[in-house]
Amino acid sequence: MDILKTATDWAKAELFSTPFFILFGLVFMAASLGFWQLGKTEMARAYIIPTLVAGVLLLTIGLGLFYTNKSRITQFKTAYNADVPAFVASEITRAEATLKEYNTIVFKAIPIIIIVAALSIIFINSPTWRAISITTIAMLIVILLVDGTAYARIDAYHKELKLVDK
Repeated sequence: MDILKTATDWAKAELFSTPFFILFGLVFMAASLGFWQLGKTEMARAYIIPTLVAGVLLLTIGLGLFYTNKSRITQFKTAYNADVPAFVASEITRAEATLKEYNTIVFKAIPIIIIVAALSIIFINSPTWRAISITTIAMLIVILLVDGTAYARIDAYHKELKLVDK
């Protein structure tokens, strides 16, 4: 098993999925523009800022992850050629830390935030807070969808690294 190819394939798969953050960010920003241009009711106007903020956040996440993983591909080759066991050990450590972050943030914190946002829709009557809550739920669902697949990929990558380490 060629661990360099496995690492590179993982990073390339990440490069494929991170543009979805960018795409959804642009969709949220377009929705904000639509609410700004076409929104006639107080509720529609309340969505302008929340959807713009969500769009900018998703766009920033997508661009950051894209450039991080793009540079990682060349770093993999350099690190692998310098010291294979050290490369594998550092990748195992990084993958384990990332898996822990996913478990804490994506699979625990985000669902709690979604629940709080859903409850605020029920208990707060302000159009602005409802728009913020609904937009927050939509943005976090996008993050859950994209990061759910990313979690599966890094988990599989981590398992392959562990096989090489033995």
